[in-house]
Amino acid sequence: MTRPIVYNIALGVFVCTTVMTIVSILTPHWVSYSVTASTGSTFGKYIGLHQSCSSVDDPACRPFPNDDDCRDDQFFCSMWRSSGFLISFATIVELATLITFLVVMAGGKYKRESGWKLIGCFLLADAAVEFASMGIVAYLFDTDSQFSIPGWSLDWSWVLCTVSASVSVLLAAGLACSAWLLPPEDDYEYLEDPLDS
Repeated sequence: MTRPIVYNIALGVFVCTTVMTIVSILTPHWVSYSVTASTGSTFGKYIGLHQSCSSVDDPACRPFPNDDDCRDDQFFCSMWRSSGFLISFATIVELATLITFLVVMAGGKYKRESGWKLIGCFLLADAAVEFASMGIVAYLFDTDSQFSIPGWSLDWSWVLCTVSASVSVLLAAGLACSAWLLPPEDDYEYLEDPLDS
């Protein structure tokens, strides 16, 4: 039986994973390049799902991938945009998961007893979408020629996405374990019969 405290802890952790997903979308740090010149100055380029930033460009950030990026490599652009779409879709799944958490927690003992299955399915769906998105970026990082120059690396936005998806899987497993292992929740305490005293 999954108890209210288990749901409360899981909800708190899930809110943190949702924040990590949103931060990974908003920051251009999925793939980065950094090199230090012989003069001591450092050049950096940071690519996010929707924008690219450079330490030497003016303005520093621009939409990514744009038409110039896609002129020679339509496959890269299609895959990169698909990754951006998937991670944005993951936030919608996360919103649905948050609403499901609240409905199950407010629904009483019966909903808590059976609601972990629905929440677990949403958590696993969220993880699958996030793993697909970060997998596409990792595949492009490993295979696309623009990242073959030494100095490119997967950056902390990619790591945030990976951690967020991994924690969603762990939460689903934790809810399932608590449902199977914890004893049933008793809503009522038995009172002594005054006639037996």
